[in-house]
Amino acid sequence: MKNLVVIALAILAAVGSGIFGAQAENYPSRQITLIVPFPPGGSTDIAARIMAEHMRGALGQPVIVENVGGAGGSIGVRRVARGTPDGYTIDIGQWDTHVGSIIFNLDYDLQKDFAPIGLITINPQLIVARKNLPADDLKGLVAWMKANPGKINFVNQNAAGNVSGVLFENLTGQKVQFIPYRGAGPAMTDLMSGQVDLVVVQGAIALAQIRGGKIKALANLSPQRSAAMPDIPTSDESGVPGLYMAGWFGFWAPKGTPTDVVAKLNAAMTEALADPTVVARFTELGLDVAPKAQQTPAGLAAFQQAEIDKWWPIIKSAGIGAQAQ
Repeated sequence: MKNLVVIALAILAAVGSGIFGAQAENYPSRQITLIVPFPPGGSTDIAARIMAEHMRGALGQPVIVENVGGAGGSIGVRRVARGTPDGYTIDIGQWDTHVGSIIFNLDYDLQKDFAPIGLITINPQLIVARKNLPADDLKGLVAWMKANPGKINFVNQNAAGNVSGVLFENLTGQKVQFIPYRGAGPAMTDLMSGQVDLVVVQGAIALAQIRGGKIKALANLSPQRSAAMPDIPTSDESGVPGLYMAGWFGFWAPKGTPTDVVAKLNAAMTEALADPTVVARFTELGLDVAPKAQQTPAGLAAFQQAEIDKWWPIIKSAGIGAQAQ
């Protein structure tokens, strides 16, 4: 009887393997949903739509963007963590959703519940201000805050915004009033209208407004200036040394997605990233295409782990928790 059970299990495993193999071979046979875990109009949404448009040809099926905002991106990402591992639902994630979201009470595991597809871009984060803020750099901002305590508000639209604000407070000894937002798009709308003072966003959403004079950039939160925006000084140059915050985009599928399916998604992604029109568009938005070694599933996995190893101890030691979204 025991031998019969073993044989039966082996047959079931073989049949299941055959089914998954057939699914991978025929993949994709219908449209793919790309979850953007933030509202429309933000940098994640912009990058997702560029990639979706240019991956369609390689996949032979539409890639439909679906915005699922809320809770710093964790609601949309949960859809993927709990999704069917068939390659038809993936997400575009970033530092906020796949590293910094530990500030939320997640019911999924950032390290175990996803299949990495590849790193797309590395993106400098900017700290931007309403155009009539009485400071043009971080040094001037700190001086103004010392003379006007309690007057500056700081948008907390995601985990990166929260952590950036806490780091700013720690490095300057000044306090900001955090204001929670559901995403960078709504936050930028209120920044341009002067209703809020400071926002940390990626260049993809801020550069057009900076160049149009609707807001102003106080610093690029990176150790070096960006080739895509060389006129914006680093935080070191602007007056608050060490105020760094990483930005990047990557694709993930649910854990258990067949490797052949992941490979097809990765191939479509890398083909899009090699397209000169995509490179030019990303450069225009202040996004640098990721190095080829990091465009692979293994490359993204290693990159994410390095980010987790760097930032989780900082977040935990600072006691940073989620605010209402």
